[in-house]
Amino acid sequence: MEKKNIDWSNLGFGYIKTDKRFVSNYKDGIWSEGILTDDAEVTINECAGVLQYAQTVFEGMKAYTTEDGRIVIFRPDLNAARMADSARRLEMPVYPEENFVKAVEDVVRANAAWVPPYGSGATLYLRPYMFGTNPVIGVKPADEYQFRVFATPVGPYFKGGAKPLTLRVSDFDRAAPHGTGHIKAGLNYAMSLHAIVSAHEDGYDENMYLDASTRTKVEETGGANFIFVTHDNKVVTPKSDSILPSITRRSLMYVAKEYLGLECEEREVYMDEVKEFAECGLCGTAAVISPVGKIVDHGTEICMRAGMEKMGPVTQKLYDTLTGIQMGRIEAPEGWLHTVE
Repeated sequence: MEKKNIDWSNLGFGYIKTDKRFVSNYKDGIWSEGILTDDAEVTINECAGVLQYAQTVFEGMKAYTTEDGRIVIFRPDLNAARMADSARRLEMPVYPEENFVKAVEDVVRANAAWVPPYGSGATLYLRPYMFGTNPVIGVKPADEYQFRVFATPVGPYFKGGAKPLTLRVSDFDRAAPHGTGHIKAGLNYAMSLHAIVSAHEDGYDENMYLDASTRTKVEETGGANFIFVTHDNKVVTPKSDSILPSITRRSLMYVAKEYLGLECEEREVYMDEVKEFAECGLCGTAAVISPVGKIVDHGTEICMRAGMEKMGPVTQKLYDTLTGIQMGRIEAPEGWLHTVE
């Protein structure tokens, strides 16, 4: 199979239309079998539920070419389960998890020429999503939905390597207690846009959100979970019912314990203890781990021991081990790599 004529090593992180995408429709209580299509356009009614009341959920995941030439998808079963949880919370019909995995696999197979080659630094980003399609003028769930999956090749999230980020403690709240912070819904990201634009205008790379109830505990950023490393190399991640359960974070915590032999802990992390940590990172699908060098809390600077030049040593080991697993250089735990035949 011949790859597309693309300068893979210079790809940015953006949308490129590929050959095929998957579409399935929900009507009268039943999901259609679904098809692969060339058509990248979506046509819906002006009063569609997604346009009126933001009834939409999505996932983000990647396919890779491994060192031995296989095309694999990283832990798609967890994305399927998380989308099911998101759909239930927004009163949307669950797209069957086994069908989700098959649809993603079909899209990767149909766009195999777009999967970047091993060693290029690029990957195939996958976006499964679902939204309400029929007219809804009263405040209620839609009756009809569409589930879609598209793919786009992307370069590394950080060109030239991951330089440590500078964060600010935000005055905005990302999610309310008992709200929707724990699901991957479009509305959560919409409400973070003003905060991130404001942060960039003030010279910061991202926001650190605290819990909305007491504003004393670390939650996450607009699109990534936190991982901290103590001075004695314990890996700590915040625990909260209002943060998104990141698949990358769960994978990193497993790697830390089972591959690197590090002590790991998921617990509430108070803002006043952040200054005691040696390393800090943001974890998510796009970048795996983004190192944090400095956090500014209303004028007070908290500088990580690792500094502003490179990842800290433990964060680097976590990054190297997980990406090694994803690329087939390191043996993966059973079920982590879903091979596309």
